[in-house]
Amino acid sequence: MIKKNILSIVIIACSLLIISCGDGGKFTIQKGKVGHLTPKTTIDELEGIFKNDSIVKNLSEGALGDNYFQDDDEYLVFEKGGKLKLTIIPKEQLDSVSTIKSIEIHDARYVTESGININSSFSEINLNNNINRIESTFSTATLFIDDLNATIGIDKEELGLKDFSTQKVTLEQIPDLAKMKSFIVWFN
Repeated sequence: MIKKNILSIVIIACSLLIISCGDGGKFTIQKGKVGHLTPKTTIDELEGIFKNDSIVKNLSEGALGDNYFQDDDEYLVFEKGGKLKLTIIPKEQLDSVSTIKSIEIHDARYVTESGININSSFSEINLNNNINRIESTFSTATLFIDDLNATIGIDKEELGLKDFSTQKVTLEQIPDLAKMKSFIVWFN
C-alpha cells in the first residue's frame, strides 16, 4: 500500500514538473534552432511565431539607398511589456521570404541543452562547450562554438584589457566570472 502511494506521488510530481517546464521548446537553443526558429524560417513567418510579442523592424535601404554603409535589416522581438528577447537578421535585405542569417539572444530564458544562457559566466561556457577559436577586436573577444554554430562576445574590460588593441586573447586570459556581451546563433 505504501509503495503504491509513493509511486502515485512520484508519477503526479513528474507529471506536474513536465507540464510546468514544458514550453514546447519555445526557449531552447540548439545548433540550427532557437526556440521555434530554424534555418528554413522566413521573415514572413515571424509575425505568426511571435504573435503574442511585438516585432520592431529596422529596415535598411538595400541596394537602392544612398548609404553604402547601411546596416542589415533587423527584426527586434519584444515581449509585451517592452523586454527585448531577440534580434533577428535576415540573409537578404528587404525580402520578406528571406530566411534568417543570425539571431542575437537578449533573454535569459533562451538556454542551450547544457544550460548556457545570456547570463552565463565564462567558466560555465567553457565547462559545457568546446570553444573552437577566439578572435579579438578592439573591444571584444569573440568565442566561436561550432557545436552550436554560435559566437559569444566578451567585453575586453571583463578581461582586464582596457586599451583598444587587437592583441591575441587566449582561454587562459579570460577570468572565470567574465560575463557575455553578446550571444549570437548563426544559421548558415
